[in-house]
Amino acid sequence: MTFKHNFKKVLSATAFAAALVVAPAANVSAATNDASSTQQSATATSQDQQASQDQAASQSSAANQSSSTSTSSATSTSTVKKTTKKAKKTTKKSKKKTSKKKAVRKVAKKTTKKKATKKAKKTSKKSTKKTTKAATAAVTASAGQSQATDQQDDAAKKAAEAAAKKAAAKKKAAAKKKAAAKKAAAKKRAAAKKKAAAKKRAAAKKRAAAKKKAAAKKKAAAKKKAAKKSAEKAAKYWIAMRESGGYYTARNGSCYGRYQLLISYLGGDLSKKNQERTADRYVYGRYGSWVNAKRFWLAHNWY
Repeated sequence: MTFKHNFKKVLSATAFAAALVVAPAANVSAATNDASSTQQSATATSQDQQASQDQAASQSSAANQSSSTSTSSATSTSTVKKTTKKAKKTTKKSKKKTSKKKAVRKVAKKTTKKKATKKAKKTSKKSTKKTTKAATAAVTASAGQSQATDQQDDAAKKAAEAAAKKAAAKKKAAAKKKAAAKKAAAKKRAAAKKKAAAKKRAAAKKRAAAKKKAAAKKKAAAKKKAAKKSAEKAAKYWIAMRESGGYYTARNGSCYGRYQLLISYLGGDLSKKNQERTADRYVYGRYGSWVNAKRFWLAHNWY
C-alpha cells in the first residue's frame, strides 16, 4: 500500500511538472488541457492495473499464510524459507514490473511532453502569426485611416483656403465696385453741380443781358421820350410864337391867349395854367401831338 501511495505521488508530481512545461503561454491553454487529460487517463489506467496486481499479490500472500498456518504449527523451517523466498521473488518481480512501468511511463511522459510542447509551440507560432497579421492589418488600417484623415484634413484646408480666397476676392470686387459707384456718383454730382453752375451763370448772364437790354430800352425810351418831349416842347413853343408871339393875353377876335384858342374852349378861365392845359387837350385830341400840329400848321398856316 505504501508503494501504491508513493506511486500516486510520483504520478501527481509528474503530471504537475508536465502541466508546467506544457503551459508556457495563455495562447496554448487548450493544448495543455488536452495533454493533461491524456496523461491523467493514462495514470488512472496504470494505477488501476497496479492496484489489481497488488491486491492479487496480497490475496496470494494471505492465502499462502493462511494455508501454512492451518496445516500445522509444527511446519518445518524449509517451508518457511520457501515461503520467504517466494515472497522475495514476488517482491523482486513486482519491483521489476514497477521499474518497467516507470520506464514506460517516463517514455510516454516524455513523448507526451514533446508532443504537447511541439503542439504548444505550433499553436503559439500560429497565434503569434495571427496576432502579427492582425497587428499588421490594424497598423495598415490605422495608417490608411490616418492617411484618409490627412487627405480629408488637406481637402478641408484647401476648401477653406479656396473659400477664404473667394470671399476675399468677392469682398475686394465689392469694395472696388462700391468705390467705382462712389466715384461715378461724385463725378455725376460734380457734373450736375457744374451744369447747375453753368445754368446759373447763363441765367445770370441772360438776366444781366435782359436787364441791360431793358435798361437800354428804357434808356432809349427815355431818350425817345425826352426827345419827343423836347420836340413837343419845341413844336408847342413854335406854334405859340406863331400864334401870339408867346403872350398869354393876346387877342384876335374870338381867339384868346398864347395859343389863340377860342374863348369858349377856355370856359371862362383865362389863366396861364388853364390855357396850357386846354391847348394840350385840344392838340392831343385833334392831332395826337404838338409835332403833328406843327406839321399841319406848316401845311395850312393854322392848326
